[in-house]
Amino acid sequence: MSGTIFSILPPILAIVMVLITRRVLLSLGAGVVLGALLIHSFAPVDSLTTLWKSFQVTFWDEGLNTYNVFIILFLFLLGIITAFVSLSGGSRAFAEWAVKHIKTRRGAKLLTAFLGVIIFIDDYFNALAVGQIARPITDHHRISRAKLAYFIDSTSAPVCVVSPVSSWGAYLIGLIGTILATQSVITYSPLTAFVMMAPMNFYVIAALAMVFFVALTDFDLLEMKKHEQRAIETGEVFDPTKDIPGQLKEDFPVHSHGKVSDLVLPIVTLVVATIGAMVWTGYQNAGVLDIWAIFENTDVPKSLLIGGSAGAAVSILLYLLQFGKNDKANSVFLGKGIWSGIQSMLPAVLILVFAWSLTFIIGLLETGEYLAQVVTDANIPIGLLPVILFILAGGMAFATGTSWGSFGILIPIAGTIMINAEPTMLLPALAAVLAGSVFGDHCSPISDTTILSSTGAGSNHIDHVTTQLPYALICAGIASIGYLVLGLTGSVWLSFSLVIIILAILFFFLAKSIKKTDTVTIE
Repeated sequence: MSGTIFSILPPILAIVMVLITRRVLLSLGAGVVLGALLIHSFAPVDSLTTLWKSFQVTFWDEGLNTYNVFIILFLFLLGIITAFVSLSGGSRAFAEWAVKHIKTRRGAKLLTAFLGVIIFIDDYFNALAVGQIARPITDHHRISRAKLAYFIDSTSAPVCVVSPVSSWGAYLIGLIGTILATQSVITYSPLTAFVMMAPMNFYVIAALAMVFFVALTDFDLLEMKKHEQRAIETGEVFDPTKDIPGQLKEDFPVHSHGKVSDLVLPIVTLVVATIGAMVWTGYQNAGVLDIWAIFENTDVPKSLLIGGSAGAAVSILLYLLQFGKNDKANSVFLGKGIWSGIQSMLPAVLILVFAWSLTFIIGLLETGEYLAQVVTDANIPIGLLPVILFILAGGMAFATGTSWGSFGILIPIAGTIMINAEPTMLLPALAAVLAGSVFGDHCSPISDTTILSSTGAGSNHIDHVTTQLPYALICAGIASIGYLVLGLTGSVWLSFSLVIIILAILFFFLAKSIKKTDTVTIE
């Protein structure tokens, strides 16, 4: 049943079950089991073998699967960092410092949004680093973890996908370069093509604009409004009855004399060590001192592991320095802190493992190839291809949980179609694929970046998915109009201007409809 309409059933089952039952592991597991059965036409023995293989390859695939293992280890290290900056009193001290300088909820939200834009090296790194920095501030100002997760997720991938100096940019420039080379297109370089595509990425433009509008105005939709109301009225920034990745499992004595440096130094070490490791691993693999080559060849999981190890070591060292000065700091809580930090990340790790297993099954079923073939076989007018590619890429990324997988499948197909049919529409078509892939990835509950965004924010995963979805759908609707106009007119600036005008009109009327209230300040 590989490469047929049946190949889309496992991801659809997983996604529908997630939204209905809100039990992520059960839903992902059901999708994995159904996929294994479909691959072998419901033969039990072969299906069990493939089921085992889907989990095995997460850790061992003809050798240690360093990509996945390093990401898992990094999450555990991040949990340890979180535990010790809390134990040492660093989180409390940082929140007390922040309230003196960032006195409003609006300021806290804007800071988070700006951090999401500034930290653009990698989406994984962005999601987890921004969450660690912003969480004490947003918690203090009673901003829900769901909204924090939305800010993180809607700035990380959108910025990375248009930034040439990022792991995404390097990957996409290399992919675009391959297409241009095989099609003998020499009017512009891959880097030039990538930069030219940025103003055509209408979903990114709409998503980032929406983030800052929400930060400025408290535009809360549906489920997000419930989370925000609970946070403001009760001070509960998350539902304590649900699994919250990154949340310590037990209360520890916190050093009341902790310093801001107890939080800042581990995070700065994490950031500096990770970026340094990315440059180092990129240079090792590329063999040349060239910024594009370095980021194209960098080893992100290894760099995260190095940075996480350095950050965890500093956080533990700062706690050890409190021995003798703080009677609550002792070796018993040292061990408990490490174990609690690891425990706090177990929900996120388990969800990731099951999501990777489903991704493996989807690959065997050739779900992405089937969806791509649908558009290839259809007799579609050229002018409609950008908007159709946007929707198809969104559907593919949503179903498979991977934007990079959608890039790899659809970019060569879109490139081949446009070069042969209408070369002037090549870049708009490729931009539509990038935008749609990010959109689908944002909405998918089985996406690793969605999982890591909720982890970084300390939000329940399904709460993050359901609260972010309405904002993403609005932005996707606006982007679809832009791609329709771009395909029919061929004018980048007309379609770009139209997207900006629609956003401006939308924000104007939304701002008028929002009840005007003074910015809430928590004393």
